[in-house]
Amino acid sequence: MTDLSRAHIEAFLEMMSAERGAAGNTLASYERDLEDLHAFLAPKGKSPLSAESADLSAYLHHLGRQGFAASSQARRLSAMRQFYKFLYAEGLRGDDPTAVLDAPKKGRALPKTMSEDEVTRLLELAGREAAEPGPDRLSRLRMLALLELLYATGMRVSELVSLPVKVLDQEGRFLMIRGKGNKERLVPLSRSAIAAMKSYGEARKAALAGKGDDTGDSPWLFPSAGKEGYLPRQVFARDLKGLAARAGLRTAAISPHVMRHAFASHLLQNGADLRVVQELLGHSDISTTQIYTHVLEERLRELVETHHPLAKQAKNRD
Repeated sequence: MTDLSRAHIEAFLEMMSAERGAAGNTLASYERDLEDLHAFLAPKGKSPLSAESADLSAYLHHLGRQGFAASSQARRLSAMRQFYKFLYAEGLRGDDPTAVLDAPKKGRALPKTMSEDEVTRLLELAGREAAEPGPDRLSRLRMLALLELLYATGMRVSELVSLPVKVLDQEGRFLMIRGKGNKERLVPLSRSAIAAMKSYGEARKAALAGKGDDTGDSPWLFPSAGKEGYLPRQVFARDLKGLAARAGLRTAAISPHVMRHAFASHLLQNGADLRVVQELLGHSDISTTQIYTHVLEERLRELVETHHPLAKQAKNRD
């Protein structure tokens, strides 16, 4: 690196430290990124000071070919933007070559989900534990009701834990859910979810009758002595991971939100219409729901590559 390039980078880092209060790790990251940019430009007879937009764009494409993730490319671009704004402000350049550069597009992460077998194992264990007698049977019945409702409806965890107790009095196989923006939607209940609600409701009533504590006349289906008055979603998530561990499942991949994804994915796998799934999930925009079609496409691709005879032959040739 030329002394001139080094001086410009050092001046930039000093400004970021003194005026912006950038942390040491941030400064070190900027320095590495700008030195890497210089190393790319040098063989082309360019330096960061003389680089044009096309040179910087070529650098980003180079990073992509090297296997850098879009997020890493975006971080490098951010460092360049800060550097060239500094050069422009100091009068060292009359333009900002990063102004016309687009940030690398990040691929939308596919949602984690569970297989039907994994959900079945979870529900079956919750059912067996709920049937066992003992002082904590109410909490085990509560877990079964939570899981059955979650998998039957695909509710958001915040919608689930804040269900009103009056849902126990309703008849029929549908549940009215109040979701984001106070929008209401109607979702069907499975027979097993109805049965789990009934068992939990009866045990809840018996346990709370005559206690006189602050949960005895709670308006919530899953009451708690906490600030909100209903079961904190973090407690549900913790208990769910405990159940998953007892079922022999990988706990890091399981959460209430993952079960919501499983609900949607399994419906689509079994032929449900995308618009219906959108309505059940409470998505205002179908593009949000369409992410699940990508999950199915990926699984279909893996299925073909694993089982199709021509795919097997090609793999053997490789």
